[in-house]
Amino acid sequence: MSSLDDLYRRVIMDHYQQPRNMGNLEDADATIQLKNPTCGDQITLQMKVEDGKIKDAKFKGEGCSISMSSASMMTEAIKGKTVDEALDLADRFSKMMLGDDVNKEDFEDIEALQGLCKFPARIKCATLAWKAMEKGIKEKHCEHCGEDHHHRHD
Repeated sequence: MSSLDDLYRRVIMDHYQQPRNMGNLEDADATIQLKNPTCGDQITLQMKVEDGKIKDAKFKGEGCSISMSSASMMTEAIKGKTVDEALDLADRFSKMMLGDDVNKEDFEDIEALQGLCKFPARIKCATLAWKAMEKGIKEKHCEHCGEDHHHRHD
């Protein structure tokens, strides 16, 4: 095992054992619950969005170290971002999980999950929180268009 793999494993375990942004968000304007039917992992993501920016995000859930650490990393990464920036980050993350070479700007600890693309069964674990975030933005903050797609909020 390379020292980089070891570092990535430690980053994942740190987020699992000491999750960031775990808990309830009292003034949330979006609450999304998703479950991975394959393994039973589940997450409840809460976000507060003001003026097109994600002011805060918290999660609760049960699942493996991959799903919970990914949720921790994701909530850290999206806070302060515009909804478009968060959707772009989710798109790049999904592509990275498929093995694509993507721009990892703003990824920070998230890059530690890139090795999972070699384990297709674990990709759904890693993307669960990200899918919840995308769903929340699309359902709660794209209501005016009524379509399920990425678009700009200029």
